[in-house]
Amino acid sequence: MVKTNNLQPVLDIRNVSKDFSGVYALKNINMHIFPGKVTAIIGENGAGKSTLMKIVSGVHTDFEGEVTLNNEKINFKNPKQAAENGVVIIHQELNLIPHLSVTENVFLGQEITNKFGLLDYRKMYKKTAEILSKLKLEINPSTPVNQLRVGQQQLVEIARALFMDSKVLIMDEPTSAISDHEVELLFSIIKELRTKGVAIVYISHKINELFEIADSFEVLRDGKNAGSGEMKKTSHDDLIQMMVGRDITGSFKKEQITDGKEIIRVENLCFINPENKTDFLVKDVSFNLKKGEILGICGLMGSGRTEVLEAIFGLFPKYVSGDIYIKGKKQKIKNVNDAISAGIALVPEDRKLQGLILNMDVAKNTSLANLSEVSNYGFISSSKEKELGLEFRKKLNTKVPSENIEVQKLSGGNQQKVVIAKWLATNPKILLLDEPTRGIDVGAKTEIYNLINKLAAQGMGIIMVSSELPEILALSDNIIVLSESKLTGRFTNKEATEEKLMKAALVEKE
Repeated sequence: MVKTNNLQPVLDIRNVSKDFSGVYALKNINMHIFPGKVTAIIGENGAGKSTLMKIVSGVHTDFEGEVTLNNEKINFKNPKQAAENGVVIIHQELNLIPHLSVTENVFLGQEITNKFGLLDYRKMYKKTAEILSKLKLEINPSTPVNQLRVGQQQLVEIARALFMDSKVLIMDEPTSAISDHEVELLFSIIKELRTKGVAIVYISHKINELFEIADSFEVLRDGKNAGSGEMKKTSHDDLIQMMVGRDITGSFKKEQITDGKEIIRVENLCFINPENKTDFLVKDVSFNLKKGEILGICGLMGSGRTEVLEAIFGLFPKYVSGDIYIKGKKQKIKNVNDAISAGIALVPEDRKLQGLILNMDVAKNTSLANLSEVSNYGFISSSKEKELGLEFRKKLNTKVPSENIEVQKLSGGNQQKVVIAKWLATNPKILLLDEPTRGIDVGAKTEIYNLINKLAAQGMGIIMVSSELPEILALSDNIIVLSESKLTGRFTNKEATEEKLMKAALVEKE
């Protein structure tokens, strides 16, 4: 554990252990969190990071060991009590009430009332607008949260935490769904909080960003301390080796495509905003994709990246115009079934909300988009479902004890493999990937990268949206950039740099 001269830890974790039904998720964890410092907590999915923070923030109340806040022993009964004592957590899994407005979510449990004891919506609305402005989030505070994109919801979660008077602010994967531009804004806020003496606990799988924002690191592996130190005195490779216990350097290498034939061409794609018919979510976007090619799409949050994929996949045909040609033949895609029949599959941005049925098992989730293949005379065959689940479990190396386990019990990386398996079971020719590695650890990321590369090498055309520019650059043969619904940049892999992509992403409407 890192000790800091002349500073006493604001939060001290001593010999903390936590088991679930006799299986230890944490074993004798020790950690010191200092005021005015950013401590990165690093580890693969399942290493115990989130479990530890749930103990600190009052989600898990039954544990062994001791946690102290300013030298006083604590065991909060719930997150509300933790927040009242200055320990605030921004969860990786968004903790918002979908049908409430942004303002109502920001002030949930800490509402402002007037002298009559009634909610003072005007004052709450005004304060919410101020916080959103600070985050450069241009949304109406009265907007219901379920109308926002995942990245916007993540910023609302951050806004709610910023409103509280924190001594310790825990950020669990705060940048998993936001673009580089939004990350810069978040980092400036973190630096401001640091100068005010707030202790920041920062959990992230994006190791490169930790070198920019963190002062020190704590590595967990298999529920145990696996290393600690100052960020400036370590390296990327050292951290990975501490995390996974093995060297994975060089485990991913992009294969270059041969000169494949065009598999899909999109011309003048437009997507009208359902909430404002005079506005476009996508406007006059054109591109093509060859067999075996990986086309990367990048841009800031709200630029139209996800909407391009949704438009191609037939999710909102009423608001979409333009022409789609598959293998040179014009294709009418009026709904999702048309898209599947045309050989198109979409792995969505939010796997838990849009990609999986969490309380169903792996086999059932795998067969969801292809029920005709596991049915006999209109009835689903359990044995065929299990065969399909086993087939893709082996193909994708999904780490599950059996096909009968509920997907909600799997790690993020294995859940993502189940979503991919569901769509690969439809035998697509074109695979649309929206943030394929969001919220998964470095080891699982490498496996997903190798899988994407393998599918492309087998001749599948892949269109991939990602907020991580290094990911776009590593995987893509060609890249298009969107800004405010329009295509503002087009690059080959050899031409593209992070600077060029970001410059194109920041082009404003005329």
